[in-house]
Amino acid sequence: MTRSTRPPARQAGPRDAGAASARRMPIAAVLAIVGLLAVGFGTVSLLTGDLPFVSGSGVQGPGSSNGPAIAARTPTPPNIVVVPTVAPGLQVPGTLLYAKDGNIWIQANGAATQITTSGTDSMPSFAPDGSSIFFVRTRPMDGSWKVNGVTRRYHMDVPSVMQVPMTGGDATLVLDGLVDPAGARKWMGFIREPVLSPDGRTIAMASDLPDPTTSDVVIKTYDLKTKKLTNPRLGQVAPLGHQDPAWRPDGLRLAYVRNDRDGTKGVPRVYLYNPATKKTTPITGPGYLHPSWSPDGQYLAVTHTTAFGTDVAILDARTGAELLRLTDDGASWAPVWSPKGDQIAYLHVSGQVVDLRLAQLDGSAPTWTVKETVDLTTSAGLDGASRPAWFIPADQLPAPTAVPTTAPTASPSAS
Repeated sequence: MTRSTRPPARQAGPRDAGAASARRMPIAAVLAIVGLLAVGFGTVSLLTGDLPFVSGSGVQGPGSSNGPAIAARTPTPPNIVVVPTVAPGLQVPGTLLYAKDGNIWIQANGAATQITTSGTDSMPSFAPDGSSIFFVRTRPMDGSWKVNGVTRRYHMDVPSVMQVPMTGGDATLVLDGLVDPAGARKWMGFIREPVLSPDGRTIAMASDLPDPTTSDVVIKTYDLKTKKLTNPRLGQVAPLGHQDPAWRPDGLRLAYVRNDRDGTKGVPRVYLYNPATKKTTPITGPGYLHPSWSPDGQYLAVTHTTAFGTDVAILDARTGAELLRLTDDGASWAPVWSPKGDQIAYLHVSGQVVDLRLAQLDGSAPTWTVKETVDLTTSAGLDGASRPAWFIPADQLPAPTAVPTTAPTASPSAS
């Protein structure tokens, strides 16, 4: 029996992050560049019938043993992540969301509560009303695929989109990643970073479903009412595909990352997709990942990748101009903007441990400064490949500002 270690399902969890740091390589750079190339390489290998990531049975993945069924077990009593006392007068409203040790956690008022217990969960995001959480869960399964004319059997970690109430309980299946056509073959597709649109109807994700032999890992949408998976064909540099979908607060634009490379160097760029016109527009040059919208839709918090690591920055969402660099440590990434607009949380690695930090913005757009940064977790060991999310109830938010409808000044891309 051989084992398929399809890279995105295991590419950069907390243990992988620690290994990268031990080799003195910034974890975020590994996530942005190595992970990017591995996704593309794995995809093209499947299309050509060559699977270089097949290895011996000693390789272990997140769902390799004692994996759960699709339904989540009832969560254990709340567990507490050590959270330091923040600066006097600093408030962190609402609920933060992240993954740790293969489980989904929420954090509010300085206390973190475990929501799922499967040990194979990642990439959570809030439903727009905050009532539930969407995430990816993997489960072990035996599959078979023909390689070089020979049908072989594999142990697979099959991903699925799941939904669980924010209060915890049983998770329900939304979309299964199993590919099981008629005949002897059985395989799996990628599913990464599912995010629900503001109207609560459409999930955007990076996936090669429904048929990985005919699709790279690109942005696709899944209609919760019709159960239809759609490929909007946003254009790509094959076989590298897309990642990091993020709906604008009004739902009229979808930011995402189009992957490219320069030799062995990953050069991701942020693009915008207009579902009404089916047009895509480049927002940034190379080196930007993980877009997160400001509440008014005018700005993006992003990860900026360089040869020295990754840092968090704020961009003008119309021009891509960098307005503020929030960090300069080369070890920060995956920002999420507070729904109130005055704070940005992000992942940060120190040594071999990933934690959540917060930058308090001072002043007003677009001339903010960073008033202070504080740790929201200490030695938590968060999942470095799962972006955090943030929810604040509408009655605790200031009056919304209209989102501008003018097009960016950058030239439209070829789709």
